[in-house]
Amino acid sequence: MIDIPSIIQGYAHGNFLMADDYQQLAWYSSDQRTLIPLDNRFRYPKSLQRVLNKNTFSVAINRDFVGVCRGCANRKTTWISSELIDIYIELNRAGWAYSFETWHNDQLAGGILGIVIRGAFIGESMFFNIPEASKVAMVKLVEHLRSQNFVLFDAQMQNPHLQRFGSYIIDNKEYMKLLSQALDTQCNFISK
Repeated sequence: MIDIPSIIQGYAHGNFLMADDYQQLAWYSSDQRTLIPLDNRFRYPKSLQRVLNKNTFSVAINRDFVGVCRGCANRKTTWISSELIDIYIELNRAGWAYSFETWHNDQLAGGILGIVIRGAFIGESMFFNIPEASKVAMVKLVEHLRSQNFVLFDAQMQNPHLQRFGSYIIDNKEYMKLLSQALDTQCNFISK
């Protein structure tokens, strides 16, 4: 049985779940955290603006949560085990995990998987089936988080893809301050 309160406590204390090379789940933390800015530091390539202007993709929340989990796990080396997918599904049913998706016609084009605790969006992973779909999801997710007054978008680990959006690294002490502020802020991921 999945202990949802303990899992949420783990994330609320700045930890995150990952499976190792043997698919064993464990809690991890980091001395540095990557954040996606929710202010004017957020940016994206000009070429992406052309894609956004075409309205090729529509966005949805939790339309195909399991599809996003599988899409995020579908890579040569993954830290998202089948056990972790089961945990994400239970967290989704309990209102803690969400998928922010891009769709092209009736096809899941891409998406971002995350845990939401009050004013914190903890991005677990992202994927795409159609080029540019995950980038559009990122832009639209940031717009959504801003509209809901979120404090924190934790991307966990830096990579060149995230750097294109203005992601930046902070130390764990600063991260814990921001996380505390986010946990003191009541936000709804889905508008009521």
